[in-house]
Amino acid sequence: MAEPYYITTAISYPNGRPHIGHAYEAIAADAIARFQRQTGRAVRFQTGTDEHGLKMVQTARDRGVEVRALADEMSSHFKAMCDALHISYDRFIRTTDADHHAASQALWQRMADAGDLYLDRYEGWYSVRDEAFYDEKELVGGEEGVRLSPQGTPVEWTAEETWFFRLSRYQQPLLDLYATNPDFIRPESRRNEVMRFVEGGLSDLSVSRTSFDWGVAVPGSPGHVMYVWVDALTNYLTGAGYPGDMPHWPADLHLIGKDIVRFHAVYWPAFLMSAGLPLPKSVFGHGFLLHRGEKMSKSLGNVVDPLDLAEAFGVDALRYFLLREVSFGSDGSYSAEAIVTRVNAELANAFGNLAQRTLSFIAKNLDGAMPEAGRAEGADGALIEEVVVACAGLKAAFGDLMLSQGVEAWLRGVFACNAYIDAQAPWSLRKTDPERMHAVLRTLVRAIRMLAIAILPVVPGSAGKVLDQLGADARNHDAIDDDGWYDRQAASGFRIAPPTPVFPRLDLPAEA
Repeated sequence: MAEPYYITTAISYPNGRPHIGHAYEAIAADAIARFQRQTGRAVRFQTGTDEHGLKMVQTARDRGVEVRALADEMSSHFKAMCDALHISYDRFIRTTDADHHAASQALWQRMADAGDLYLDRYEGWYSVRDEAFYDEKELVGGEEGVRLSPQGTPVEWTAEETWFFRLSRYQQPLLDLYATNPDFIRPESRRNEVMRFVEGGLSDLSVSRTSFDWGVAVPGSPGHVMYVWVDALTNYLTGAGYPGDMPHWPADLHLIGKDIVRFHAVYWPAFLMSAGLPLPKSVFGHGFLLHRGEKMSKSLGNVVDPLDLAEAFGVDALRYFLLREVSFGSDGSYSAEAIVTRVNAELANAFGNLAQRTLSFIAKNLDGAMPEAGRAEGADGALIEEVVVACAGLKAAFGDLMLSQGVEAWLRGVFACNAYIDAQAPWSLRKTDPERMHAVLRTLVRAIRMLAIAILPVVPGSAGKVLDQLGADARNHDAIDDDGWYDRQAASGFRIAPPTPVFPRLDLPAEA
């Protein structure tokens, strides 16, 4: 049986429509999931929506609709975004799903059985926007002395009966976890932030609410619903089959935004320790995506619908830009001009043009027949070696979640191919040395196939079309090293049809 690999995104809070930050996280997770499938892992990839909590209640009230109707409507927008961006999830989970309520209540009961839940009264600061409780020492000052959360969101004084989780009991176990497993929180900057927070002391955490009823009911405690983050984090267990068999647990990777690392790297492992369940292997907090270097906000008028970007530039062009442009883990910036410049230079002009002129030349001058062995020279083997190294570089980098560096390594193979075709000039060899022309074209077809397989996780639709044009069915990493593919394909009588350009050049939209 193949080794399992379980990857999750944060589940999106659907009190508003998806924005480019949601798309970026989904695309990055999808590229990792697709890459792991290529390595032969039995991947389970989960995303979805986090539909409970006070924010949803308030948004529904403001819109004059039932909160369930709001959840149904808004969740559908997130699912549509994932489908439009070719996100290959295995489950799109909703926290309103019946099995998720059952899993959350089962986890609660295990924490209660461990003696980590007790009933008391909470009085303190709460941010509705963050769905988070904050200590006085964490608050910052806003205009006119208004108190704000560390995220800059408004806080309000809350007082109600609540169940508490003994988070303070887990301070040292958490610090031990971080010390013995440095890859539990990545990148290192996030790990350092979390360690400083935990070293500063942990207070017990309020984990139920009585001021509203939109949530998972606390077992045996009428009037209480679970704090939204208990419910939200449990989705990862629900998707793995909890409380039944969980062949994919523990999760290999929780991919989240850097603003919610505390919940995933402090609260979540503490809940799991309490319940006696295995911990996820790694939590990766990626950076924010900025628009022209600025945070996106409705007041600035720079919030962009990711589907508008996909419509303007193409899904694969958007995917490529985001994974190539942004150093994974750091903040990144995008603009229409940056997308057009990057995609034209690297996808259209480099890889797209390489594939188009090679395959068109074969279709026109060889009637589509696979080029013969011809007269090989040292440059041929040298190019194949460069491409093998480039593909291996992408593989190693993606395995370490260095996505932009992986694409950069792949590009070195693309650039090598373009230098080779310019130097060998098969269009000139057609008249002067047809035997050598065949060897050059054969080398290029082999290289293009390997490069297309390697970049599939990033641009699955486009790279898949290149492979279709070559009749290349095997698309895992082992296929890259399959030296016998070309001879089998040639022996089968396969012919390359006149290709349609796969990576067209982009134009800047008029309104950009």
